[in-house]
Amino acid sequence: MFDRELNMDSIFHEKQEGSLCAQHCLNNLLQGEYFTPVDLSSIAHQLDEEERMRMAEGGMGSEEYRTFLQQPSGNMDDSGFFSIQVISNALGVWGLELILFNSREYQSLMINPINEKAFICNYKEHWFTIRKLGQQWFNLNSLLTGPELISDTYLALFLAQLQQEGYSIFVIRGNLPECEAEQILGIMRVQQQQRPRLIGEDEAQTSAGRSAAMNQAEMSFGVENEVVDDDEELKKALALSRQDIDVEDEEADLRRAIQLSMQGAVMSNKSSESEVGNVKSGSQAAGSSAGGQKEGQNETLTAEELRKRRQAYFDRQQQQAQPNIPQQPNTRSTTDSENTGSEVDKQQKPSQ
Repeated sequence: MFDRELNMDSIFHEKQEGSLCAQHCLNNLLQGEYFTPVDLSSIAHQLDEEERMRMAEGGMGSEEYRTFLQQPSGNMDDSGFFSIQVISNALGVWGLELILFNSREYQSLMINPINEKAFICNYKEHWFTIRKLGQQWFNLNSLLTGPELISDTYLALFLAQLQQEGYSIFVIRGNLPECEAEQILGIMRVQQQQRPRLIGEDEAQTSAGRSAAMNQAEMSFGVENEVVDDDEELKKALALSRQDIDVEDEEADLRRAIQLSMQGAVMSNKSSESEVGNVKSGSQAAGSSAGGQKEGQNETLTAEELRKRRQAYFDRQQQQAQPNIPQQPNTRSTTDSENTGSEVDKQQKPSQ
């Protein structure tokens, strides 16, 4: 018993080389290496000569004839392209003819496509074959990595799709030469587990994968460099921040010391608890305003200048506060003053 997947290997399938799709189309149709570029070139030259002779009948000295001689061949070019006339003449050697699929003559016959033997499809300069082998249809496009199985249901849809895309489709009429694939596939139908891909698609994906990997490596290398640069910048930023923090700490200490000193001086001149609270809140507001003014002035001062000014301020406050100490003991006021004084001393000692 034949392996259904291996039966595909019996199908002759020429893959694309250069622009020789007309040659591949014919050989895939006939299922063998029947035509070479030289054979098709000979047919093209023969057609060119026949056209030249017809033009010469109008006079070899005519303008039309001279223009025809200057024009390149319409049946072939250096890339390997061959015209429909070349393909038609090549098939004529085997007694085969072409009929335009969407012509009125053919459409009037209302033949189901699955009852035909083969089709040749052309779009711009590309040719390929669709052929029945055994009881199954195959797309033998030379741009594919292998034959593609087409179901009977999908055949009509596939042909309609090709027409929509601009393909010209020709029906092959006549007896095709016998081939091995016809005999094998006539015994057993095949199943295709994986459809063929376009030639170069795998290579393109591999190249794309390699390019992506290289780009990733380059990006990683760039990121590492950026991380190193970022670390250096971060260190510089931290150093500058520490300097700013030192200055800000000095300014904050000065403001707190000023507020506490002012509170102590004001509380020592008041006896009532309620008045102490009112004066205290007023002193805090004044202290905040004074602190704001000091902050604006101290932004341009160095840490050493701030220390000197703060020390001078404390000396003045101590000299002014000594004559104003109340003589009569007031438990709450004395306690608040002592607490305030101790806090001032605590703030004063570290700065000294």
